[in-house]
Amino acid sequence: MVPARSTGSPGALDIAHRLTDICGPRFARFAGPADEVAGRPARWVAVPGGPHAAAQVLRLAARHDLTVVPRGAGTKIDWGAAPERVDIMLDTGRLAGIGHQPPGRGTAEVGAGTPLRAVQATLERTGQRLALDAPSPGATVGGVLAADEAGPLRHRHGTACDQLVGLRYLAADGELAEAGGGAAGLAQARMLCGSEGALGVLVSATLRVQAVPASRVWVTRPVWTPLEVHDLIRAVLAARLDPAAVELDLPAGTGSRQRRDRRAEAMARHPSMTGRAPTVPAGAGSLVVLLEGGPSDVAERADRLASLFGARATVARSAPPWWRSYPFAPGDTALRLEVPITDLHAAVYALRDAAGTPVPVRGSAGLGVVHAALPGAMPSDRVAAILAAVRGVLLARQGRCLVLSAPPAVRRAVDLWGELAGLARLRAVKQHLDPTHRLAPGRLPGGL
Repeated sequence: MVPARSTGSPGALDIAHRLTDICGPRFARFAGPADEVAGRPARWVAVPGGPHAAAQVLRLAARHDLTVVPRGAGTKIDWGAAPERVDIMLDTGRLAGIGHQPPGRGTAEVGAGTPLRAVQATLERTGQRLALDAPSPGATVGGVLAADEAGPLRHRHGTACDQLVGLRYLAADGELAEAGGGAAGLAQARMLCGSEGALGVLVSATLRVQAVPASRVWVTRPVWTPLEVHDLIRAVLAARLDPAAVELDLPAGTGSRQRRDRRAEAMARHPSMTGRAPTVPAGAGSLVVLLEGGPSDVAERADRLASLFGARATVARSAPPWWRSYPFAPGDTALRLEVPITDLHAAVYALRDAAGTPVPVRGSAGLGVVHAALPGAMPSDRVAAILAAVRGVLLARQGRCLVLSAPPAVRRAVDLWGELAGLARLRAVKQHLDPTHRLAPGRLPGGL
């Protein structure tokens, strides 16, 4: 075995040369300051030109007892736990492209390193789309799957993992495998979703495609309190309007209801404002419902929803500025709350009470999945206390609170996952697919 623990050693240079032989002179190098995973620096970066080359990288790692962590665009590289170590960062940028599919097949095979927006632009030329709208700008299809990331359209269509038809991936030993083609295969494919590259290196995914909707409108209602949101969502879902998305934005400054401004409401309803982006009163949040379908059907449902929302409702043909984005910024402690929709207001109140102040909350309120942000400068013991209080409330409501990313001090001090069901099964899958813990070791719950 070649010793390769120091990048200045002969062994390290040998690994670099071997990676260059596999990937090409411009596609293998020693890692730089930006090549890290949740704060853990890598030692080499390899950008293989196809599945065969990626398999060779994995076999090289196995021969020299090196770990491998896949990376797409790096938009969520700080999500989850830091791996124990990162020897080779396997960049999937060249595992890209859209495979040819017969017309009417209803699916598309996409290389894992393909940016989602490039896939959508290509499909749009034929009047199709993936029903995926992940919030991370520049995210690759593989990265979306590896993080099980979803945007507003998850309300109707589910996550990317729900839309999987099949997967091609590399096991830890470099063997190319396929999952799909039946219930058992599909279950295996979906096990790799959300695994952060710790169960296999995604090569390509076959996903369902659909026709681009002929019409889309966003109906907005300003909101001030979580309880008000609870009542409105119940009314929306009971009205059977078949929404494509039901999204909530509660900025940190959202508080008590302000005095009603009848003139502003009248201006918002004026015919000259039809189709324009809605304006929300200062200090208010927004509940926004996206309706998609045929023009006349969408117009009829929008009228019904606007009537349900009352005089404050506005209808627009463009999304609000915050649509398909997270409420947290780099350096914040990013949280995801998952709770039955009937208890979403309790979860938001619990978070506010524990933090002692309103915190920004945004996400798929119609499914009870929202994100929140705590300031990056907040002391780690304070974050830990907030998490404990919120998780105590959610536990009794079959909900949970995950820490997606956090500053290093917070990451070391808190449990990122909280109570998790299925850990024993995850451990068994890891042992089966990666018995030597070569792929992103420690990235999964339980230190797997």
